[in-house]
Amino acid sequence: MRRLSFGLLITAMLFSLVSCGNGSGRPSETGIDDNTTMIDQTEETGKTEGANVTEMQKGEETIKSGVFDFETKTVMLNSGYKMPLMGLGTYSLDYDTCVSSVTAFLDSGGRLIDTAYMYHNEDAVGAAVRASDVPREEIFVTTKLYPNQYGDAANAIDDALEKMGLEYIDLMLLHHPGTDDVKAYQAMEQAVTDGKIRSIGLSNWYIEELKSFLPQITIMPAVVQNEIHPYYQEIDVVPYIQEAGIVVEGWYPFGGRGYTQELLGDETISAIADTHGVTSAQVILRWNLQRGVVVIPGSSNPDHIAENLDIFGFELTEDEMEKLKSLNRDEKHDWY
Repeated sequence: MRRLSFGLLITAMLFSLVSCGNGSGRPSETGIDDNTTMIDQTEETGKTEGANVTEMQKGEETIKSGVFDFETKTVMLNSGYKMPLMGLGTYSLDYDTCVSSVTAFLDSGGRLIDTAYMYHNEDAVGAAVRASDVPREEIFVTTKLYPNQYGDAANAIDDALEKMGLEYIDLMLLHHPGTDDVKAYQAMEQAVTDGKIRSIGLSNWYIEELKSFLPQITIMPAVVQNEIHPYYQEIDVVPYIQEAGIVVEGWYPFGGRGYTQELLGDETISAIADTHGVTSAQVILRWNLQRGVVVIPGSSNPDHIAENLDIFGFELTEDEMEKLKSLNRDEKHDWY
């Protein structure tokens, strides 16, 4: 019996020594730095449905990415920067209309603005941001490189900064897959190192494209922006992206030009809107947020811009979310 007790004691001591050794001096597996660890959160109070939550512990600071904070109306990206949950899309807005729309958006409390090289209004977005009384650090500006810029992406990044008259870009995306897209993304990675861009990501990338693309890059995309609306919900794609620790952002939340009237007039959506005393547009935007999808509806109407931002005073029930999910047709409205 004494020999057995002595053996157990020795075994316990050896186990303790091995455990201590593994706890100190183990190489970092995160790729961030030796003082930073990342912890997957399987349970998180207030966690957005479907979102993957990651904790980044850097020194004494804990950064949780992927959590939609409905009080601050922001989500922490895996880059360590906060992104507003509700934005303004500027596709097809000419210079003057874009300036007035961005100004109305900022005056109504909005802080996320989405533009692109191919929208031909980066200069207008920059002018409105610079003219605003809102501090630059509170405004989140997104732009995109188009495939015809991928071959010389470094200069294209500098051109975007010059056109907008900004010292940095909050988020830059590749507009869609194309020749030299990996090369262009690597140029964006370098721009992050140089302080020209804070976060980088992709637009119009889906599961197969991501499986091929992600192994070729160094910095995980902070955002993937795709077409998402009740008739095209990307039911498999959205959770796939979120499980990679990437925030999903949806464009065409109202279905896009030529489809908006049908979507906003949908009987299921209208009935839910009546229940909450809100509009169909507000229901769609709120549905996105509760799925863990950032939204960027486009508008040049100041009243609609203000209405789109007013989606934090109500919450859809699980039953209502299921009814909206049942509307999916896998009906894509643009070619991207």
